[in-house]
Amino acid sequence: PSAALALLSGSAAAVVVWKWLGNRQIQKKMEEARRTRDEGVKKMAKVVQQFREQVPSVQTDAILSLPLLELTRRLREGSLSPKTVLCTYLEKALEVTRQTNCLRHFIPECEEQLQEIQQQEEKGLLYGIPVSIKDHIGHKAHLSTCGLVQCLGTVVQEDSVLVKVLKGQGAIPFAMTNVPQSLFSYDCSNPTFGQTLHPFNPQKSPGGSSGGEGALIAGGGSILGIGSDVAGSIRLPSSFCGLCGLKPTAERLSVWRARLPNMDVCSRPAPVPCAVGPMARDVDSLALCMKALLCQEMFRLDPAVPPIPFDEEVYSSSAPLRVGYYDTDGYFPLPPCMRRAVQETRGALQAAGHQLVPFSPPRIHYVMTELFLKTFFADGGRAWLDVFTGGIVDPSLKSQVNGCKIPRLGKKLLALILKPLQFLLLLLKLKNVATISTCRSVKEMWNHHHEIQAYRTEFIARWRELQLDVVLCPVLGPAFTTGYPGKLLTAISSTMLYNVLNFPAGVVPVSTVTEADEEELKLYRGCCGDPWDRTLKQAVAGAAGLPVAVQCVALPWQEELCLRFMKEVETLSREK
Repeated sequence: PSAALALLSGSAAAVVVWKWLGNRQIQKKMEEARRTRDEGVKKMAKVVQQFREQVPSVQTDAILSLPLLELTRRLREGSLSPKTVLCTYLEKALEVTRQTNCLRHFIPECEEQLQEIQQQEEKGLLYGIPVSIKDHIGHKAHLSTCGLVQCLGTVVQEDSVLVKVLKGQGAIPFAMTNVPQSLFSYDCSNPTFGQTLHPFNPQKSPGGSSGGEGALIAGGGSILGIGSDVAGSIRLPSSFCGLCGLKPTAERLSVWRARLPNMDVCSRPAPVPCAVGPMARDVDSLALCMKALLCQEMFRLDPAVPPIPFDEEVYSSSAPLRVGYYDTDGYFPLPPCMRRAVQETRGALQAAGHQLVPFSPPRIHYVMTELFLKTFFADGGRAWLDVFTGGIVDPSLKSQVNGCKIPRLGKKLLALILKPLQFLLLLLKLKNVATISTCRSVKEMWNHHHEIQAYRTEFIARWRELQLDVVLCPVLGPAFTTGYPGKLLTAISSTMLYNVLNFPAGVVPVSTVTEADEEELKLYRGCCGDPWDRTLKQAVAGAAGLPVAVQCVALPWQEELCLRFMKEVETLSREK
């Protein structure tokens, strides 16, 4: 017995030591990543200081205030130099990231790109424009982490197609922005690089998963950014931060070498695909970016992208539109200010001569639970759990991760026990992630794919029956207090719908939260005044002065029409 006890004790000690060594190795990787980031910040600060000494009279505020179209004009005519513009935005980005922790890394190769564009025979559409890119969009010689520890040791060997085309059009990628761990969150926090804060209110989240982009652009540290969207990850940060953002039809822009955790989006078609798209301060900037990207070079580098150039005629049209609208999807009631934004925009569009038609999206509860969540958790979340190396999980994801870890039988028992209680909806949130959303066989997975296609057909038929051009609808907002997005995964129904449908959808800021909105929020009961609704109320409280946005939608491959509608909404809201 004593020998057996000694052996058991020794084995237990060996396991403890082995785990300690593994955790220590992970901590070293994280410390090295932070050190590399800090060295990059110091290097860029030195570049800015040297430029300031050489050109002390540069008017940085005047440059930062220029819209993208005007900035490109001045760069092309030579009244501003690319170096002046780059250093101006580097300086501002340093300031913004000190306040918000929005940058994952500066791209020191931006100085080499600066030299290369000056040798190009023809100036591209984005000549001399500094561009920020989301963490997982591949840039040669840099990490693509997705906020995950397991990705800290792998350097990207080749620029993504998107980055190649940006460079070919004269743009200068200068910074990579922070993301939430695994990208599956609309907060913006990960264990390695920490929490990104809202640029206008440090108690609030900038949204996610393109939250670093949202904070950097809204703070003035970038004039154009590239994000990605699989459930609202471009549109939610745009809504929270007061930006314009476009999620195109997924295949309209290349995602080659855009990395997603535990999933190769380049070679494996997904029923709810990832889309990459632009984020900026105004709609014209989005249109210019799309025009620059939809070029022969992109079609050559990625033959999977349909060779459809940007249709300027559609974007520039002024013909009246037939607009479907709704201010709630019937699944997750949004705060009063977001519904007000839709109602006010509807009135402005009608006064401007457009035809407004009530529209009701069908069966959103079915879409959320049986189509969207089942796509991502078809295996009960096992593949997702695999990406959390060493058990290091960001606090914003712990409830979701713990939910996936509960055995299937355990979830069923919990549902049975708690069903009569008021906490049912909170449990259903857990079940949506981990129980309902599973496919038990290959046949069931094929059926799931078919159900998504059938729903798309149903939705388009309703759209065409009403002869709609576009749809105006709400988007989640205003900005949540940090930590709350992880408690309200299914609040994203307003954006998730158009990922399932694979429709182009964009966000435009139209107002701000007023004191009257805050007072009305106190009376908000949501669906039935349950703990879930009370959590949303807490999440958005204290947002007076923060942006309020609406969502604009078009049919697949009609990005130009979507942008044209967004431009109309933007123009009317600015006039108001």
